[in-house]
Amino acid sequence: MYTDIAVIGGGASGLAAAAGAKSENPDLSVTIIEKLDRVGKKLLATGNGRCNLSSRNLVPEHYHGSVRNIMDIINSAATAEEFFMTMGVPLISDNQGRMYPRSESAASVLSALRLRLSELGIAEECGFELKNIRKSGDGFVLGSADDRTLKCRRVIAAAGGYAAPQFGTDGSVIRIFRDMGYKISKLCPAVAPLRAEPDRLRGLKGVRVKGSVSAVSGGKILKTEYGEIQFTENSLSGICVFNLARFFKDHEGALTLRLDLAADMDKAELLRYLEMVKLQRAELPVQELLTGLFARNPAVYLVKNILNVPILEKISKLCREDLINLADRIKKLEFTVAGCSSWNVAQVTAGGIHGSCVDKELQSVRDKGLFFCGEILDVDGDCGGYNLQWAWSSGLWAGKNCARSI
Repeated sequence: MYTDIAVIGGGASGLAAAAGAKSENPDLSVTIIEKLDRVGKKLLATGNGRCNLSSRNLVPEHYHGSVRNIMDIINSAATAEEFFMTMGVPLISDNQGRMYPRSESAASVLSALRLRLSELGIAEECGFELKNIRKSGDGFVLGSADDRTLKCRRVIAAAGGYAAPQFGTDGSVIRIFRDMGYKISKLCPAVAPLRAEPDRLRGLKGVRVKGSVSAVSGGKILKTEYGEIQFTENSLSGICVFNLARFFKDHEGALTLRLDLAADMDKAELLRYLEMVKLQRAELPVQELLTGLFARNPAVYLVKNILNVPILEKISKLCREDLINLADRIKKLEFTVAGCSSWNVAQVTAGGIHGSCVDKELQSVRDKGLFFCGEILDVDGDCGGYNLQWAWSSGLWAGKNCARSI
């Protein structure tokens, strides 16, 4: 088999890269090779099926990694609205700036993309599990697990990272590039839950509470997020936790989550509230002290784990120091991070092909004619459409530059 440009991976960035290359030079042949039996399977799962494909708040603070010109690429490529409107897919946004297709259906996004690829004459070679890449003259030869080969003039690697291996992104292509000598930044699940000791979470399974959560290491607050914090039997979850998961990569064994479960009140206000409730509920058991502030499960958990008194003791027996201690811990409830989540539940990979391996056009600095885009690079964004925007932008950018290089 032969093609001018081979795109490795039929995910979001690969589809965008193929479209970008073919749109730049319609005379070139472009082929997407995909490990699974169909392209775009991971895209169908994004945004719980609604496809949160971008954000209106595209600022540098939402992106991380060693690629130096992330925002230049995002600002140079077509916006998500422009890109999808060319395919007849209008977008809407919620009050937090998260952007979705008007249909609120990931399937409609994938259908539009596939129609566009067909219109452009882009070929799909599915069931092609990449096993090796080798230089051949002025081009490359891609070999598959079943001994097929694809000769090409240029390659765009858009195979993703390790997150969500059930959709084909199992890190196998990153391992190929590592064996080829490429520098790989430390890999870690991102946009994912963080594990804590189950004993510390006993009584909180299924609880959802709004508040702020900070990633803390060595006494330093690394970042603070606000939102709904969710608890399972062995982890903390929710978007606000997802956006802190990437810190495990650099602070493994020394990372703590500090929760403020009364972020709308300062400590003095919270203490006055507790003193008022002590008077109002003086003859009730301690387990009822916080049931006006929280749902029952977290209310009982807090008094049980913070106050050194029987939960059936009368509230009137509590002293001021008990209330001060309770207020302090509600504002600073800490959980030591015992580990990151598995790749199966992670939405994004932190780490990947290091930024020093590519130039500003996302072309390899060591293998000319080889380009990278999307999650395979050491770029990860916060939850809320930032990662899909990087997929579209970097794919279009790499595709355009790849076509121009021929």
